[in-house]
Order: sequence, then structure tokens, then C-alpha cells
Amino acid sequence: MIAKRHDPQPVQDPYHGIFSYGVETRPNTRMLHISGQVGLSPEGHLAMDFRGQCEQALRNVEAVLQSAGMEFGNIIKMNFYLTQPEDMTELVEVRKELLDGVRPAITTLFVKGLVSPDWLIEVEAVAAAE
Repeated sequence: MIAKRHDPQPVQDPYHGIFSYGVETRPNTRMLHISGQVGLSPEGHLAMDFRGQCEQALRNVEAVLQSAGMEFGNIIKMNFYLTQPEDMTELVEVRKELLDGVRPAITTLFVKGLVSPDWLIEVEAVAAAE
């Protein structure tokens, strides 16, 4: 096990099972810091809805993970930046679908905007592997 989860108090619904209060890595763990990923496909297409952009941003995170020989399960920390607070519920749904059982430490922020006014979400991640 490369990481130990710390949950000193129970995580309540709807967030139960999708994050940890803290994640501790073992010594000599290989770390990967993933820059913010947005909903642009490799071909440069951008979905106009939040769900499409969220799913693509997470697929972009997955591509970076794969290039390092890792997968979603290696993620220990994630930051989500949303431009519309009303998208929070859908973020939770997409996370449960694509990251089932992955429980990194998470921070979610509502921001005034991202680099492009068309972007609705940006996702950063840190992953660990042996």
C-alpha cells in the first residue's frame, strides 16, 4: 500500500467514499504532480456542458497518469476549480462514476473564471506510486 487514508471523523453523504481527510505516503514513494487539466479533448474539442468538460478533464488527468505508469487509484490529492457553484452536484456524480473507490484528499474551489471564459472546470492532481 503506497498511501494510508486518515479519516478522524466520518465523511457524510453525498461525499462518503469519494475523499479522505488526509492521505499519507510512505518513504521513497514516487510522486507525480499533474498540472491543471481542462475539458479540451486531444483534438481540441470542448464540450459546451459541464458534464462533458468534467469527464474530459478527468480523462486528461488519466492520460497523464498512464504516461507515468499510473492509474486513477494512484491519486492522493485533487483540486477542482469550478466557475459555477451549481455544478457541484454534477461534479460529485461524475467523480463517483469515473473515480469509483478512489479517495484522495480533495479541495474544491469556486472561482470567478479560468484562462478561457469557455472553460467550466480545471482539475489538478497529485499521484503516488512505488
